Amino acid sequence: MVLNEDTALKVAEFLLQIKAVKLQPKNPFTWASGIKSPIYCDNRISLSYPNIRTYIRQAFSEAVIEHYGKPDVIAGVATGGIPQGALVAEELGVPFIYVRDKAKEHGMGNQIEGYFEPGQKVVLIEDLISTGGSSIKAVEALRKAELEVKGLLAIFTYGFEIAHQNFAKAECPYATLTNFDFLLRQALNNNLINEDDLKSLMEWKQHPQEWKK
Repeated sequence: MVLNEDTALKVAEFLLQIKAVKLQPKNPFTWASGIKSPIYCDNRISLSYPNIRTYIRQAFSEAVIEHYGKPDVIAGVATGGIPQGALVAEELGVPFIYVRDKAKEHGMGNQIEGYFEPGQKVVLIEDLISTGGSSIKAVEALRKAELEVKGLLAIFTYGFEIAHQNFAKAECPYATLTNFDFLLRQALNNNLINEDDLKSLMEWKQHPQEWKK
């Protein structure tokens, strides 16, 4: 779910404005998995724009308090969630940690970096949700370390059904600042796509692996 419709449209507008999200249904991108995609998303670009960075930080921070209450610690999911999570932790005045995709193979062998104590309440910050796989791995790592995961917030999600299923299976609440549907609404309003593009983009969302085969 998105947290607020006005926020969802505003964040979508920002991401399109700075080309953090690019829509190319007629000239699709190819993901590492081999899937053809009409959309490319790199939310890290938002960090280069102070006004947008501030808006996202404040939206995240307000959502954390409203939906989960003030946590003992904020955690970022490596790598995109690290800078966003650190900004949120600073805004809320709480400690920050981050979760690697796997434990380091040298040094202390940590998967979770930063100081925390068992039993503390934590909210995860992520930049992008596709299938939810990397987010769920971070949730599992935190739970294994005996932290209480209150939920996860992300900037953007494609809205794949598999992501909903994965979060439900993990029993982890999650929400996003904006999503694929709001992004398309804003893109259509701004004449960045036409009705034919919209149809193609929605077909991809429903069946990404079969799209354009």
